[in-house]
Amino acid sequence: MTTFRNTKPDHYIDMPEAVAVFDTVESLQAAMYDLTLSGFSRYDISVLGDAKAMEEKLGHHYWRAMELEDNPDAPRAAFVSEEAVGELEGAIAGGFFFLGSAIAMTALLTPASTLAASVAAVAIGGSPGAVIGTLLARRVGAHHKDYYENQIKHGGLLLWVRVVSKEKEELALKILKGHSGKDVHVHPWSEV
Repeated sequence: MTTFRNTKPDHYIDMPEAVAVFDTVESLQAAMYDLTLSGFSRYDISVLGDAKAMEEKLGHHYWRAMELEDNPDAPRAAFVSEEAVGELEGAIAGGFFFLGSAIAMTALLTPASTLAASVAAVAIGGSPGAVIGTLLARRVGAHHKDYYENQIKHGGLLLWVRVVSKEKEELALKILKGHSGKDVHVHPWSEV
């Protein structure tokens, strides 16, 4: 618990917000999915920002989750699911394959080129592009994984949910507790 619980800074609104800390990415994701399936907008759900945002907003990146759950200055970020990261990885790898293939194919845009030469150009031109794309995609996945591991190392994964009514508040608390959320509670303000 922190001393921020009953204070509201100037750049926040009078909308209650449920808070929970999770020990695993899986429990955080399960809570996220249930919240969105229960009618909470993804715009009303946020997670803790990355280490760079912590450094910029708080002046340091050493913290514990319990210290930030009610800290009005804790940086927020939109939740990005594992599926979305997988789609991005696929798009990066596929995009580079397509780019390499397209460049190779434009070299063969002559009436004299054969089908076999065109297929070979796609394979030869697209393969290096796919390798580059795969390497870049792995970096994206590794960054996402490191983001979660860093938060778990510092006490858990923070999740905030705006609640617009008493019914939504009760539903959010039930979902957060049902997915093993720790220190589940509501504070009376929300970030703008």
